[in-house]
Amino acid sequence: MILIIDFGSQYNQLIARRVRECHVYCRIDAPDITVAEIKALNPDGIILSGGPASIYEKNSPKSDTAVFDLGIPVLGICYGMHFMISALGGVVEGVGRREYGFSELNIKKADGLFQGVSKKSTCWMSHGDSIRRLPRGFKITASTANTKIAAAVHAKKNLFGFQYHPEVAHTQMGKKMLRNFLFDVCGCRRTWTMKSFARRSIEEIRSKVADKKVILGLSGGVDSSVVALLLHKSIGKQLTCIFVDNGVLRKDEARKLKVTLKQQLNLNIRFINAKTLFLRALAKVTDPEKKRKIIGRLFMQVFEAEARKIKGADFLAQGTLYPDVIESVSAFGGPTSVIKSHHNVGGLPKNMKLKLIEPLKYLFKDEVRLLGKELGLEQDLIWRQPFPGPGLAIRILGEITHRRLTILRSVDDLLLEEIKNAGYYKKLWQSFAVLLPIKSVGVMGDQRTYENIVAIRAVTSKDAMTADWAKLPHKLLGRISNRIINEVNGVNRVVYDISSKPPSTIEWE
Repeated sequence: MILIIDFGSQYNQLIARRVRECHVYCRIDAPDITVAEIKALNPDGIILSGGPASIYEKNSPKSDTAVFDLGIPVLGICYGMHFMISALGGVVEGVGRREYGFSELNIKKADGLFQGVSKKSTCWMSHGDSIRRLPRGFKITASTANTKIAAAVHAKKNLFGFQYHPEVAHTQMGKKMLRNFLFDVCGCRRTWTMKSFARRSIEEIRSKVADKKVILGLSGGVDSSVVALLLHKSIGKQLTCIFVDNGVLRKDEARKLKVTLKQQLNLNIRFINAKTLFLRALAKVTDPEKKRKIIGRLFMQVFEAEARKIKGADFLAQGTLYPDVIESVSAFGGPTSVIKSHHNVGGLPKNMKLKLIEPLKYLFKDEVRLLGKELGLEQDLIWRQPFPGPGLAIRILGEITHRRLTILRSVDDLLLEEIKNAGYYKKLWQSFAVLLPIKSVGVMGDQRTYENIVAIRAVTSKDAMTADWAKLPHKLLGRISNRIINEVNGVNRVVYDISSKPPSTIEWE
């Protein structure tokens, strides 16, 4: 087992992901984990994550420095390396300018963590501080043009440090470096799989729930469907699923999902029509965060009202994934920057009476799909593209009205039809339409029009932490635009979003 100590990096779960890809179990904990707790866990190795703070700042996160005297191999990444170096007597200082992006890594000797790694390769830097002086016993093992100490090692104590981020795909041979740490240094074995994750999750759910009942917010997406199947295998009839029609779903979605979910999952499902409640509360609301908070609050009100009808319901289960968590709150106590709240993370009321069960909250979407496959979920549900909890409310920029909902539903339905017919649905992470809060002048039938503008968003991604805009064929984009303008009343202009994440997010709100 590998212990990852979270100092607040946006990439910290990517470290865990890379470890899991090597079929090694890992656990993430906050910096305040005690040495006694670490000894009880008996990890084969420890990884210290990056973070947004500077080690010399007054309130920067720190762990017990005794961690370096346990005889357990430690790898510090970026801020994690700074903490290690500073704690052991080295000096870290601000470099005056931030280094962000690709750099050429020059390795002094291809051994240790660099065994089998090219002496020159690309690495990804993201730091504003650098190491000026190493502690006694450490040696420089790699450098870049701008960073003299890009990697270092204390060979006798098995302490390693990378200034760059080996966990991100941009570091050319980062996976190899991490594998060397896991297997050559820590002596780990390849025993962690989705099958073992499913087995352990089922055991944990049974232990936590005992003889109580669980309510699940079932949307029909892959996340909630996998949670439903996982819970069903864990506690059977103790699970009641609730599907809430909040009035901001896609065209005919409630009807289609009612048939699909009943047939595919054979679960106890209650369907609630709450359209009027949600749309009244969202009337004239334009701020995206307020929309999310309103939907989260009403979502829980509906659930708690239904929970009172189910005797013994103590738990609420959700299909929360790690990208939701990392954008909304710091998952493990590190000072991770909040990007936007998610209705199932930051939007839940503090006085909620139901206790949460989120068995997928440390997984990425592609891992959830693998879990769904392991559990026997139908392919159509496994490959369904992500759809946000707040639904079309955050794809309608500005005020939500029945008219604007009708327009966006028609556009969205047409878009997905063309994407599927062209064979791109499974190739894309997401493809959707956004109704903009502006209008433009057009000419239709020799007459002037002043109608709505629709933006098309299609992205490729592996885990939603980063995403690239999809290079769809111009012919397909032209056909989509032509059909939207001709078939959807109220739209006279279509634009295509060519922004990547970062700096943009996948959703517009």
